[in-house]
Amino acid sequence: MRAISELAEFVSSYPASALPAATRRTISLLILDLIGATAAGLQSPLANAARKSALEAYGDGPISVWLTENHSSVVGAAMANSAAASALDIDDGHRGAGGHPGSGVIPAAFAVAQAVDASVSETMVAIALGYEIALRIASSRPVGTIDTYATGRWVGYGAAAVACRLLGLGATETAHALAIAGSEGPIVFLTATSKFEGSTVKEGIPPAVVAGITAAYRARAAATGPLDLLDDNDRFARHLLTDNLGSSWEVQKCYLKPYACCRYIHAAIDAILAMRRDGQEIRKLRIETFPQAMRLSNERAPSTLEGGQYSFYFSCALAALYGREALLPVQLEHLTDARVLELAARIELEPSSDFASAFPAATPARVVMDQGNGPEEMIVRHPLGDVANPLSTDQVVEKFKNITRQNLHPQWQDEILTAIADFETAGFPPLLATLSRRDSRRSTPKEGQEPFAAFSIHSTNSP
Repeated sequence: MRAISELAEFVSSYPASALPAATRRTISLLILDLIGATAAGLQSPLANAARKSALEAYGDGPISVWLTENHSSVVGAAMANSAAASALDIDDGHRGAGGHPGSGVIPAAFAVAQAVDASVSETMVAIALGYEIALRIASSRPVGTIDTYATGRWVGYGAAAVACRLLGLGATETAHALAIAGSEGPIVFLTATSKFEGSTVKEGIPPAVVAGITAAYRARAAATGPLDLLDDNDRFARHLLTDNLGSSWEVQKCYLKPYACCRYIHAAIDAILAMRRDGQEIRKLRIETFPQAMRLSNERAPSTLEGGQYSFYFSCALAALYGREALLPVQLEHLTDARVLELAARIELEPSSDFASAFPAATPARVVMDQGNGPEEMIVRHPLGDVANPLSTDQVVEKFKNITRQNLHPQWQDEILTAIADFETAGFPPLLATLSRRDSRRSTPKEGQEPFAAFSIHSTNSP
């Protein structure tokens, strides 16, 4: 059987009732994290442009554009939500894939689920399958063949998988949808493209969502794709694609990001935060990292949030001077902060042979810092949020509240937390209602007003 057909058979036939409870809990946590990322990025230039273009190019429709009063078509809403979720680079990721599945898979799943009035159990299994297909395809690529780690190259497969599952397509139609999505997804860019990360193109996730969802609807209308697309053993390792489907779930191997910048930079930030002493001058700061990290644009004085997200110099200087809160999320005014720019100009960054074979399995860093008492050194091999160093549920909730505080009133935050905690029992309507803006949520709560129930997902398998 062709690889794409085997994956399609799994997508179309896996019983929703068989999805493990731990996997469902992980998905609930990832939904919370992604909605937080969406709220944080809601007013970014990237997200604003995506919402405007969704309404103008894809039209009005019944599907919610999250945290706004707008509605668009299935594709338009999914694209706009995906853009906001990925705008600040604080969405989930996966080490084997080297990219960000959630901001493609979850918006696609919610949009199609709302369109077909899917059950929570079907939506949960669709999300699990979407992560599984996208991450298996991305992780099966031999490192030497990868010309870009842009998520848009592979997350469209996940968007197609969730749409096929929720539309109830059979194995043959699903195989063609995956083939169409893989063939017609965004090219994005090559790693050699100059300063590509500093533009709003970034990972190419929103157009991949468009391609993936559209592929499912086209396959339902009898369109066909090249079913041998994944059968090139030089480009895709077959055992990673199809062995042991359903025995474990890639969604449970995702990392969560405590800082709004490229994951490559997080180990260095962890070390800086651990070593930094308040009030002491930073006389020298050197960062040694894995060679692939040197491919980032790494502007010392970025002019956009996107440029800052892909700069060791800027992000590490910001963390050193203002602490982790300055990265939850990054504020525009820091792009012109003289203190940040002065330190960024002095930071030394170089690849280390010690980490030459680390990526993509790991993104380590060594930091050497002199704060007046001579150089001190720290190595971080597993940054906070990795599977080997996970964020707790409480930390994810804290992150949600921190990164959304500028765009969501505390009452609205509590409503969202409660709706996600109750998602499996209460269903879609309460959650969709909380994701629609109501002006009353922007008012100050009355003195003594009780908050909503705390978020209460408890998982021993959280990413």
